[in-house]
Amino acid sequence: MHSKKKNERKQPKSSNVSEQNLVFIPLDKPIKYIIFGIQTSKKRMITQLHGRLVEKSPTDVVIDCHGVGYFVNISLHTFSQLPVSDSVMLFTHLQVREDAHILYGFSSVAEREIFRLLISVSGVGASIARTMLSSLSPKQVTEAIAGSDVATIQSVKGIGAKTAQRVLLDLKEKILKVYGLDDVSIVSSNTNKNEALSALETLGFTRKQAEKVCDSVVKENPQATIEEIIKQALKKL
Repeated sequence: MHSKKKNERKQPKSSNVSEQNLVFIPLDKPIKYIIFGIQTSKKRMITQLHGRLVEKSPTDVVIDCHGVGYFVNISLHTFSQLPVSDSVMLFTHLQVREDAHILYGFSSVAEREIFRLLISVSGVGASIARTMLSSLSPKQVTEAIAGSDVATIQSVKGIGAKTAQRVLLDLKEKILKVYGLDDVSIVSSNTNKNEALSALETLGFTRKQAEKVCDSVVKENPQATIEEIIKQALKKL
């Protein structure tokens, strides 16, 4: 007499991974699903890439990581920070959509966090956030938001008056808290710079040329007065 039935099936070994935590992607029959990865509420699947820079353009790069090429969207700011050597490391944000998984890469953690703050605002998608970080440096973005500089935010292509106001409303307190900025000093610095710019334009300098120099002066001395900014700018123009 047999102790076990011949057709009795062996029980599968238990797994520590809950089926509820698995992400399934539907495929054509006869295979219905394939396990893509484990999804958690706090951890992100890809947070940085370190490898060989295979291709680069002002809008995207391809990074070879152990034989796998990752296509990564970047801002102009990150493009300007890419190293001369082939070895590169980018901090990434993975956007998961129904039709695609899109990677965005950043030269610093700070730029990535600003990007994530921007896309948390209703009406600001990843494309507009990247455009903002291509038109302005991360420092200019944080200063514009902290200083309630709606004109600077609205100057970015794709951002209208209502969206610009929403960005300031949603993010100003977060920016001031996270970056420890002084609201009063930021407003004063921006006001002085704008006044100095107007004066330099009156003297015949182009705005683009004058703004670059004024930014440099304010960066060296955030507390500079209008007169000091003009004097230092004239020495460099």
